[in-house]
Amino acid sequence: MKTAVITFPASNCNRDAAIALEKVTGVKPEMVWHRESEIPADVSFVVLPGGFSYGDYLRCGAMASRSPIVKDLVEKANKGLAVAGFCNGFQVLTEAGLLPGALIRNKGLKFVCRPEKLKITNSNSRYTTNYGMTTDVIFPVAHHDGNYYADDETLNKLEKQGQVVFRYAENPNGSARDIAGICNEAGNVFGMMPHPERAIDPLHGGTDGLGLFKSIIESI
Repeated sequence: MKTAVITFPASNCNRDAAIALEKVTGVKPEMVWHRESEIPADVSFVVLPGGFSYGDYLRCGAMASRSPIVKDLVEKANKGLAVAGFCNGFQVLTEAGLLPGALIRNKGLKFVCRPEKLKITNSNSRYTTNYGMTTDVIFPVAHHDGNYYADDETLNKLEKQGQVVFRYAENPNGSARDIAGICNEAGNVFGMMPHPERAIDPLHGGTDGLGLFKSIIESI
């Protein structure tokens, strides 16, 4: 199965994402530059990596969301392509309209960089089924604008429809209702501020992130 990682100017987790995908699938992913116009037709899963696309100018992820490749990504995601965005990738997905809400400045107005304990809120999503009975995971976070915001109507809808997939055990950024990761209504598009791609090797502190990648690959 073929996967892909989209790289924007100032992406800095594209290599991490590529290593995680190769570790789970056994195949190197396609590395797709943001100025390309189409995602290869045989790609089944796309990752938008973390970083500081376009230097976080304007709003985090706003400029990247207008890249030529994102137009094709939106079209394919709306037809069922599996897409995940981590950290800056999550910001791009909200700016592109593939996920509701927005990521704003951390409540404490400081960059947060540390391992965070997360609660798996929806163990039946396409991104969490591999975790089985596991209820907690630890993923690193590294962000300045990770405070998830949405109005009450949107938040209530997310809760009702099981679209809240992960919550922070101890909220590091002020995110509404401790939300760390969400999916769209169809369940194929997923975004989170923590970095599962940085939690795939015991030498780096743990392997809790592997379950997320295995879950979506197995569902595909």
